[in-house]
Parts: sequence; C-alpha cells; structure tokens
Amino acid sequence: MRTSSFPRLLPALAAVLLAGALALTGCSSGGGDSGADSAAGAAKEAAPPAAGDRPGAAGGEASGARATAPPKAAATHIIRTASLTVQVEDVPKALDEARTTVENAGGYVGDEDTSRDEDGRERTRLELRVPVDAYQDVLDGLEGAGKLLHRGAKAQDVTDQVVDVESRIKSQRASVARVRELMDRATKLSDVVTLEGELSSRQTELEALLAQQASLKDRTSLATITLSLSETPADEAAEDDDPGFTDALAAGWDAFVTMLRWLAVALGAVLPFAVVAALLVLVWLRVVRPRLPRRTAPAAAPVARGEEPGARD
Repeated sequence: MRTSSFPRLLPALAAVLLAGALALTGCSSGGGDSGADSAAGAAKEAAPPAAGDRPGAAGGEASGARATAPPKAAATHIIRTASLTVQVEDVPKALDEARTTVENAGGYVGDEDTSRDEDGRERTRLELRVPVDAYQDVLDGLEGAGKLLHRGAKAQDVTDQVVDVESRIKSQRASVARVRELMDRATKLSDVVTLEGELSSRQTELEALLAQQASLKDRTSLATITLSLSETPADEAAEDDDPGFTDALAAGWDAFVTMLRWLAVALGAVLPFAVVAALLVLVWLRVVRPRLPRRTAPAAAPVARGEEPGARD
C-alpha cells in the first residue's frame, strides 16, 4: 500500500516545490529591485550636485559679482558761485584780460557796470559765466590780476531738486499722453471740451517743469563769478613801487624838463617888460640925454699972493 501511494504523491510534491521556487524567485527579484533603487538614491544623494543643479548657484555667483563690482556713483548737481574784489593799476587793461581768460575757458561775460568815484578812479563790476570744469582755474587767474581785497565762494547741492523735477516731468508727460488718448476716443462734445481744458492745464504745468529743469541745468553746468575791479590810488601805487636807478633818472629828467618849462614861462612873462625897459633906455641914451645941457668944468682955484711955485724952497 505504501509503495503504490508514493508515486501518486510525486506530481503533487513537484507542483508544491515549483510553486515555492517561483514564490522565492519573485521575492528575491523584488528585493533586489528595491535595493538597487535604494542604492541609486543614496548614490544620488551622496554625489555632489552639479553646478547647474545646486540651489542658488547662479544667484550666489551673481550676488558675488555684484558684491565685488564697485558701486556706481550717483551724479551730483552743484551750483557754484563766487565773488572777487581786485585792485588793479589799469582797470580797462584788467577788464580785457578778464574777458580773454573767460572766453578761452569756454565761458562768456554777462552783465557789466562801469562807474567813477569822487576821486575820478574807475570801477567795473562784471558777471562771468564759466564751465564748472574750468571754474577753479579761472578763479585763480582772476585773483592774480592785482591786489586781492575780497574773495567769497558758495556751493549749493541741488541734486535732490534735479531728480524731483525729472521725475515730475516724466509723470506729467505720461499724464498728457493719457489725456490725448482719451480725447482720441471721446465722442461727445462735452467730453472733448473737458479733456481739452485738462490737457491745456497739464501742458502748462509740463512747460513750467521743463523751464525749471533748463534753469537748473544752466546753473549747475556754468559757475557764476562776480568780479569787481577798482583802480589803485596814486599814493598806494607810489608806495608799492620800489624806486631804482632808471626811476631816479626819469624823475630827474622830468624835474629838469619841468624847470625849463617854468623858466620859459617866467621868461615869457618878463619878456614884454624887458622889451619896454630896453626901449626906454635906448630912447634915453639916443634922444633925451644928448639934449640935456652939459655942465661946465669948475675953474681952478687962484694961487695966493706971495706964494709962488718954489717960493717955499
């Protein structure tokens, strides 16, 4: 009985073993796949990220570049004004030199006022406009024209004002453009009239802002120098000059010429009287004196009697 039932169990046992083998094979393959995935994930996490995959790589490089790059300096707008009072020996000559200096620097002469004081000394006041780049050089050159009596300089920073005006101009232009677009789309006459009034008002304000911008540009690009020239008094000029040999020689020659001139004047004043006196003397000698009676010579004293020459001897 046992030997006959054993061959019947072989096919069933083989089927069971085959099923178990298949089950084991599936489990081992699933475990291997999961292990491979885990290893791949770990490798991916352990590997250093590429330059393009690193978070913030581009931002870090950009920020580093911005940090190393020097900051761009903001433009400054400064109004420069100065006033000079200089005493010179020759005001017209100094005035011509000041004009030449300013024109060579690319500037121009504005207002000019010339007058004379009670003593007859000439005074001139000039308003000079010069480029900011040549401002200091022109100022130094004008100081050396003579004796400096006064100097004053001011610098006013109007950068905020310039930026504010530029921003307002930009906004106002955009506003004008919007009003014009509305006018193009308006269909009612009342709307057109209202928009025209609004456009006129905004254009007026825009023109005022543009004029303010032009004024600021002129005042910041050209510096203003007020120059006052006065003539040196004669006594101060004489004290400032140190006399030399040529000065002494010239002074002596002037004194000699002055003396000759005064002698000639005196001679001219006395000459008529001298001529009249000479004529009177000539008339006296030639006419009057010959007609005068001549005096007779006195007679010799008589010799006393008894006194003959040689009597005493």
